[in-house]
Amino acid sequence: MLEVESLHKRFGQHVAVDNISFQVKKGDAFGLLGPNGAGKSTTLSMMTGLLIPNSGEVRLDGHRLKDEPKYLKQRMGLVPQSIALYENLTAEENLRFWGQIYGVTGAKLRDNLDWCLQVAGLTEHRKQLAKRFSGGMQRRLNIAVAMIHRPEILIMDEPTVGIDPQSRNHILETVKTLNREGMTVIYTSHYMEEVQYLCQRLAIMDNGELIAYGNLEDVRQLAGARSTITMQLSGEIGDLTRQLEHDMTFQNVQVEGDTLVFQAQNAAVAVSRAVSIIANQSCELQKIDVAQPNLESAFLHLTGRRLRDSVGEAGDQG
Repeated sequence: MLEVESLHKRFGQHVAVDNISFQVKKGDAFGLLGPNGAGKSTTLSMMTGLLIPNSGEVRLDGHRLKDEPKYLKQRMGLVPQSIALYENLTAEENLRFWGQIYGVTGAKLRDNLDWCLQVAGLTEHRKQLAKRFSGGMQRRLNIAVAMIHRPEILIMDEPTVGIDPQSRNHILETVKTLNREGMTVIYTSHYMEEVQYLCQRLAIMDNGELIAYGNLEDVRQLAGARSTITMQLSGEIGDLTRQLEHDMTFQNVQVEGDTLVFQAQNAAVAVSRAVSIIANQSCELQKIDVAQPNLESAFLHLTGRRLRDSVGEAGDQG
């Protein structure tokens, strides 16, 4: 359905997206996963015509974006990372405005508007000004606006950033339902658990490159049989990292504040050895968590570090 071929984008000397290619099938829930600054938002901007790539192209059902931009844009709905609403308009007025921009009018606009409000759980708030909404409600209205023209593909760029758990769950369930009903969804996030919950296929980006691509289970298995062990510590960690790195039992050792993370083929042996080493340090073990191979494990295996939640780099927020 949607083909991304050799997309490349640079800002000055900085390469934000480095010749990436992937395909999204009709009815897919496709995840684009990676840390802030990985190039996700830049990729989506090129896919939707908001940015022109330095090279490469995007095709929808064989139609090239650069040749037929209107054809593609009418079939896509974009939920941007930043809220894109008119705060002094009501929820209903925002939807009506954006529907008319897409050329939706009359009875179709009224029907679409009612449907969007219902999906977003905002029917009872349709006459309320957007600026009176909570952050979570604004996010939900942002999604409703992206669907006002009933797109074939819904593209969502970090739609749950900075909102409360209740709104986050509502958005995730909404996306799940829309996809189950046949809408193709492209979902970007740096939250592993969201992509694992929503998506059957995915691509992982880091530093502008595609480092993994395929079915969820195939990507998850890139970590092999390695478990990921997380240990919460207190006190002085000292040279603990160095000691663990010199022991072949542990792979991808990291210390983040008071948290120790590593991978191991045999979790039981690794935990036992780590506890023994920690006992000779000026710190105490507070908590242990052992996770079987998952997307976090795969990312750690591929990059040597955990999926970070860092500040986006110039030219790209994600």
